[in-house]
Amino acid sequence: MSQMTAQQSSTAVQVEPETEHETQTAQAKPKIDYPSTDGEPMAQNTRQYRWIVTIQGGLAAMFRNRPDVFVAGDLFWYPIEGDNKTRVAPDVMVAFGRPKGDRDSYKQWEEGGVAPQVVFEVASPSNTPSEWISKTLFYERFGVQEFYIYDPDSGELQGYVRGEDGHLRPVESMRGWVSPLLGVRFDVEGLELVLTAPDGKRFRSYEEVVAAFEEAERLLEQERQRAEAERQRAEQLAQKLGELGVEVE
Repeated sequence: MSQMTAQQSSTAVQVEPETEHETQTAQAKPKIDYPSTDGEPMAQNTRQYRWIVTIQGGLAAMFRNRPDVFVAGDLFWYPIEGDNKTRVAPDVMVAFGRPKGDRDSYKQWEEGGVAPQVVFEVASPSNTPSEWISKTLFYERFGVQEFYIYDPDSGELQGYVRGEDGHLRPVESMRGWVSPLLGVRFDVEGLELVLTAPDGKRFRSYEEVVAAFEEAERLLEQERQRAEAERQRAEQLAQKLGELGVEVE
């Protein structure tokens, strides 16, 4: 009996390192995948898509010289490390204090713990009241300071700003409202949202920006041609005066 006990003891000592390794492996953090898409389209119609692009592009242009302001559209935001179920993809979001650059998703623990401070949602016909309640609670829970909803079909515009009590409170009137963080002025003309930057320039769609650029180029070319014609007339006049013996300085 004593010999068998010694052998059992010897065997136990030999397998102990393997057992310890297995324990360490079991305790190691599993790799968690944070998807960058849910397979759903960014927008459900052309109006919604156009406004998402217009708002994101306008904000990106407005902060183009600010390396510490990150602007994104339709990007998954994961606020909790280790939790890939708690997430949302705002139509547009702005994060102050975070560098520009491409991202597959916005993982808050990799962003210095900074939550996007401003989010925009452009409504679609399929959105439900319960969905808006859920999103508002999410944004309130995870640190959003300003939340704006625009419905391009009805022209309805809503805003929520975090109050002193820590809750997102509705803005009484969005007409003429100026975002405390963005400095952007909100208004509605007919059903169309009007966003005006602090420099007085309105946010424009890409087509409008291109049209304005082409018009500016046309006016510049028109001015160049006028100046060239004026130069040629001056040269012709100087030549005629020279033929008459009149010196032109």
